[in-house]
Amino acid sequence: MLLFKTVAIWIGILVLAVANGWLREAVLTPSLGRTAGLLLSGSLLSLVILAVAYASLPWLGAESTAELITAGSIWLILTLAFEIGYGYLIQGKSWPAILQAYTFHDGNLWPLVLWITAIAPYVASKLRALLTG
Repeated sequence: MLLFKTVAIWIGILVLAVANGWLREAVLTPSLGRTAGLLLSGSLLSLVILAVAYASLPWLGAESTAELITAGSIWLILTLAFEIGYGYLIQGKSWPAILQAYTFHDGNLWPLVLWITAIAPYVASKLRALLTG
């Protein structure tokens, strides 16, 4: 059941990430420029992922550190599979173009977003424990 819930939450994160990408391309980058748009979009997506992790934690039902790390690892693997698969198979991007997204070039925070994705369930659990006593 934990795997099903982990994947379901990730699908929600995916929808929000796609919306974030649309916001970046349609509003942020044209208004603020590429670097500022990427910085704001990456920061916003990181916060959204943490917020989803925090909000979904009771439903997820992960009780141990190992389960929280496993959930975050699954989110990371699914994200990488989606991004690489979509870029390569759907968009027809070359491997160098795909790998460029995994650098901090021009304000790109994608590597940080991936790290946040992996640790979000664990961080959310610590934040919940801190806030709820």
